[in-house]
Amino acid sequence: MKGLLTRLKALTGSSQAPAPAPAAPGRVEGGGVLVNAYCTRADVPALDFPHTLHSRRDLSDPELAPHLSGFVGYVLSRGNGEMSRNRYHAMRHIQRVQQHLSLSVDESQLDAFSAWAGRANAIVFLPDGDIRDPDGRVLLSASGQEPDPEAAVPYPEEAWQRKARTEALLAARGITVPSHLPSLVCEPELRPRTPQELAGRAFALLAVAARAESVGTGEPLSTGMLFDRLPSAPASLSSAEQAFLADDAPDESTVAQFVWRYECLFVLEWALGLADALPFPSAICDVPLAARLMLEARDTEGVMRAMKMRSNGEILDALDVHYRLHWLVRQARLKDQGPVQGVDAGVVLERHRVLNWLVRFEDSAWDDVDTPT
Repeated sequence: MKGLLTRLKALTGSSQAPAPAPAAPGRVEGGGVLVNAYCTRADVPALDFPHTLHSRRDLSDPELAPHLSGFVGYVLSRGNGEMSRNRYHAMRHIQRVQQHLSLSVDESQLDAFSAWAGRANAIVFLPDGDIRDPDGRVLLSASGQEPDPEAAVPYPEEAWQRKARTEALLAARGITVPSHLPSLVCEPELRPRTPQELAGRAFALLAVAARAESVGTGEPLSTGMLFDRLPSAPASLSSAEQAFLADDAPDESTVAQFVWRYECLFVLEWALGLADALPFPSAICDVPLAARLMLEARDTEGVMRAMKMRSNGEILDALDVHYRLHWLVRQARLKDQGPVQGVDAGVVLERHRVLNWLVRFEDSAWDDVDTPT
């Protein structure tokens, strides 16, 4: 980590005060370089080099979430405020952080720390306010200087492998996605939702989709009838879903929006193993099948008995495909290029939405799930 060592030596000899850390401790008396490591992996490797550990916290610590939120604010405040590539990916990294360690490391151990940071999938915050990748290259400079052109936010190897597989899968269909699109969350970083959460969300989605469909056909189902057939739905409804069901005369746009939730429902049924396959998003799902699967289960207990939960890898594979397809769909629309051949844009959007919810993207509740590309 010679780049980091050189920078720190310059810092040590400078009379300027370092930029304030985002709620992180300052330099510690007794020598050594203070580093704050922000790790996205849940299974952070052992610190196998001499060091002094000042603090370590994971997501069970109630102070970590607001700290990370403050760190995102710090990232967004650097430089001219424009959303550069490094700024965006640093922000996304921080949102996936599962462990934060503050430690002092002797200069002679910085190479060992760098190797550890790579294995921990960590970005590093320094006393001068710079944010660096595991190899010590500047991702974001506190002083507004240009970042190192070779600096890169780290991703676990599994994420790179999945990205390559997705690109090959799409290429085999004649679909080319740009290589600059990033990797996404992968197995060591994942905090999957529980089967109970999926089941409850599935019943809520069926309730609002069926209500929307019935309103659209002029034969609206009452909420009483819906909840009698779907007794697990009421407890899992989001605020927006509750408002829709309570509206006796929703507008056409809102009705259309909730009819599309059949697509989200089908993805959850696939994730739960109730549906055999998740077809390529070239056409809308089999709506009668999606409804029948939940009606046969009746409630969350029935789903628990029938489910055969998909692996995390399968769910992440689906997310990777739909993220990249969604990027193509949006680019085609922005450039007025017409639809992407063989891809249904509405299906891709809804699947991306529910898959982001499944992997806790930005830790958002259902109504707030975003699908940036």
